[in-house]
Amino acid sequence: MPEASTGTLSAETRDKLRKVATPTLMTALYRRGLRNQWIQDVHLINPEAAPMVGTAFTLRYIPAREDLNKLDVFRDRNHPQRQAIEQCPPGAVLVIDSRKDARAASAGSILISRLMVRGCAGVVTDGGFRDTPELRKLPFSAYHHRPAAPTNLTLHQAIEINGPIGCGDEIANETLEMTAFEDFVTEEVLKGRSILGLYPATEEQTLKDFEAWRKANNR
Repeated sequence: MPEASTGTLSAETRDKLRKVATPTLMTALYRRGLRNQWIQDVHLINPEAAPMVGTAFTLRYIPAREDLNKLDVFRDRNHPQRQAIEQCPPGAVLVIDSRKDARAASAGSILISRLMVRGCAGVVTDGGFRDTPELRKLPFSAYHHRPAAPTNLTLHQAIEINGPIGCGDEIANETLEMTAFEDFVTEEVLKGRSILGLYPATEEQTLKDFEAWRKANNR
């Protein structure tokens, strides 16, 4: 259950996490007892976009009522969806709980472009985004389940920002260390070394070899 964080990431921590693969993060979180730490079945729209790292700023949708969720609700400057776009802090990721329903768009290229211009780190939803041809060209990390053309108003009613949602500890140093070890292991495996005693490192020689590799590679 992603929950908005009131903290910020230091530039040093953000840089460390950009160098860490998501499977490594998953393992580090699993060690802490967090077994469900990901949003399943979401896809990066622009594969050339930079890695997405940031604290979560959340938007929650509930099923829409057709008699209330009319187009003119966007005239309200305090509409939760509009406020989420304007309030998501620079460096944060907007995480949208769309109830895993991609039949209607959770946002589109205009709103997501606004997030990019404001300096946000990315956007992710378990639903869908519209305007995907434009989003494929946008140098901004946007993850969704699949494209969705209809306006979000047809199915989704924005109800709350920056609270706990159901979309899908500092671990930067640990995961950076894990990444270095996995890079070492990969090199050894490609040289023909067996994974037994190597991965995981159950033999003393593996640890000695890793330390020598770190010194040689300045890791």
